Amino acid sequence: MGTGQRITLDQLRELVAAGDIDTVCVAITDMQGRLQGKRVHAGHFLSDVAGHGTEGCNYLLAVDVDMNTVDGYAMSSWDTGYGDMVFVPDLSTLHLQSWQPGTAALICDIRDEEGHDVAPSPRQILTRQTRRLADRDLVAMVGTELEFIVFTDTYESAWQSGYRNLTPANLYNVDYSLLGTARVEPLLRRIRNAMADAGMTVESAKGECNLGQHEIAFKYDEAITTCDNHVIFKTASKEIASQEGMSITFMAKFNEREGNSCHIHLSFRTTDGMVVMADDSAPDGLSELGRHFIAGQLAHAAELTLLFAPQINSYKRYQAGSFAPTALRWGRDNRTCSFRLVGHGPSLRLENRIPGGDVNPYLAVAGMIAAGMDGIDRALPLEAAFVGNAYESDSARVPESLREALALWEGSAWVRETFGAEVTDHYANMARVELAAFNSSVTDWERFRSFERL
Repeated sequence: MGTGQRITLDQLRELVAAGDIDTVCVAITDMQGRLQGKRVHAGHFLSDVAGHGTEGCNYLLAVDVDMNTVDGYAMSSWDTGYGDMVFVPDLSTLHLQSWQPGTAALICDIRDEEGHDVAPSPRQILTRQTRRLADRDLVAMVGTELEFIVFTDTYESAWQSGYRNLTPANLYNVDYSLLGTARVEPLLRRIRNAMADAGMTVESAKGECNLGQHEIAFKYDEAITTCDNHVIFKTASKEIASQEGMSITFMAKFNEREGNSCHIHLSFRTTDGMVVMADDSAPDGLSELGRHFIAGQLAHAAELTLLFAPQINSYKRYQAGSFAPTALRWGRDNRTCSFRLVGHGPSLRLENRIPGGDVNPYLAVAGMIAAGMDGIDRALPLEAAFVGNAYESDSARVPESLREALALWEGSAWVRETFGAEVTDHYANMARVELAAFNSSVTDWERFRSFERL
């Protein structure tokens, strides 16, 4: 249908009538940022689901990574009977899945049986923040940069090997290497073209530092659209890699080399597209609003880290000299800081370098928007840009563990006021579930360290 275009419901009807589409994937995004849902016969989608939605168990927002039912969630439990919630199609997200025969797909919002938004739904959390922004006649423009590692092993063989001795698609650092990335170009080309078919504007692909590590970049868009594109791309790239007999991981820290980042670029504009963060007459190119926006990020980064780094593994990225940040500082084009100001004039934007490839983009972007609005509303002053190596500074640090991030999130009056008690408690419980699961596990590290020598 062309780069940067979705398909309309009328176009879907035409494709179904012509026999080109017979299946529609109806998806929501869960707490972990994964697409969940069902494949619906296209005829049934057009006659029933498109106008009325479909149902799914509310445990989809109350399970762990392994889909285990766990305690502590107010919205879903054995005591409440694990009822249904309604998947309400957002027809503006309708797109083709050219990597799956005869398939289209779309993303849904989630409501309860009475028609109310389900507050802990990641997409709804972001929507509430974008509506608050719209009340100020502002809109958030966002780009996410996802890194991933490609292996020549299938997902099945990787699982069966316990994820040991996997073969990366590149055996040396291919950062910006055209020769090295050519080895994986057949896979990356398929992914890029498939994402264009799905309506995304693809910019480029490049190698990264870890062995087999790559990144595909897409053009920025409004916050919700970018996050929708992010989760579609993440799922599709895994499906395409599997079809090619390969595998991809987005986990934040697969091994002791460089981790997978997800740098988030964000700026505010007026609802009619006017630039508000830049002021070319200012020494640093920032308007007063832009300065307050960055000050808000610094003020709330620590208590929002649960949204930026939601897993145990997330915190393994934060190592000095790794291009993952450790210092909560901002700098002009300084990759040693958590927040990097890049661009000029209309392209001026703030890059948040804290999130890893495991981030749920809706939650992270919602946090950045809320922090920026608070900085603007309270006219927070901005400290001087950091110059030099922030790794070696005595700056405040990015939280070092999920337990620390949980305590900061749960203990923040601002978080509770901004996101509400239901959302605050829901995602605090998610962290507690992950901590309990990890604390009850015995790792390979412990066996190697202790089996013989202790």
